[in-house]
Amino acid sequence: MRTLRFHHTGEPLDVLRLEETEPPRPGPGQIRVAVEVCTVNPADLALCRGLYPGDLPRGVGLEVAGTVDAGGDDVTGVRRGDAVFGPAPFTGPTAGASDHALLDVWFPRPATLEPAAAAALPMAVDTAQLGLDLLDLTAGTTLLVSGGGATTGFAAVQLARRTGARVLATAGPAHADALRATGAEVTPYGQGMAERIRELAGGPVDVVLDVSPPDEATIPELLRTVTDPRHVLTISNLAQARASGARDAFTEGPLGHRYDVVGECARLAAEGRFGIPVARVIPLDDWREAIELAQSPRPGGKVVLRIAEPR
Repeated sequence: MRTLRFHHTGEPLDVLRLEETEPPRPGPGQIRVAVEVCTVNPADLALCRGLYPGDLPRGVGLEVAGTVDAGGDDVTGVRRGDAVFGPAPFTGPTAGASDHALLDVWFPRPATLEPAAAAALPMAVDTAQLGLDLLDLTAGTTLLVSGGGATTGFAAVQLARRTGARVLATAGPAHADALRATGAEVTPYGQGMAERIRELAGGPVDVVLDVSPPDEATIPELLRTVTDPRHVLTISNLAQARASGARDAFTEGPLGHRYDVVGECARLAAEGRFGIPVARVIPLDDWREAIELAQSPRPGGKVVLRIAEPR
């Protein structure tokens, strides 16, 4: 089978190779999927750069959608040919950017949900829900999502609205209308952002979830929107948070996963009531183009690799 992977760490475009290898065998509790699409995320780029050390070679592509073609011991509830999606393990010699991938966790893909839309869900929903959990979000809370146009930001806005929170979001013009359609109050980035947020909110906001691209100016600006630095939680601007007394998700203790909400989000997405923007769907043979887009400052949504045509 084809697989996109690296044998040594470095810049993704320098170290990734599209190669032939044997399909992986599912272990106990795993299924193997004939992959239709996989996503390319910042985590894939970090893997290539050595952020998560491990045995080499390593595969990339951490979210997939496809059809079941084999199951390991103790697997029940799925059959060969079932349409599924889920997060792909990233510790092995192959991952989701392959003709076949293993899944430890998976969800049925509703018939009306496109594979790319399904594959875009797991990481964004999981990360957003973990952040909202750490903020103890409840109905009536005023939440600011900094980076609402990012995929995790889109998920956070929609999940927070479902709790009954009032949601403000910062975003550029490309995503502002879509965020407003979810019920968020949107303001642009840039000079005067803190003042605009306080004006929208009628004063300080209760809590902030920052999922914006790393920028040393972000945390100081966000601190001006709250009454206490501990009311700001970031998943991206870590050094600035630690230096200023704000919170960062990676020092808050073991986070685990919130994959339990992904299946419900897929059901809502199939009904047109939830979604993560997809920037482009690019054929696997053109993987360099996908990596370049994923590395750009604002790719405009999930970058998706087309591995095979829908079955």
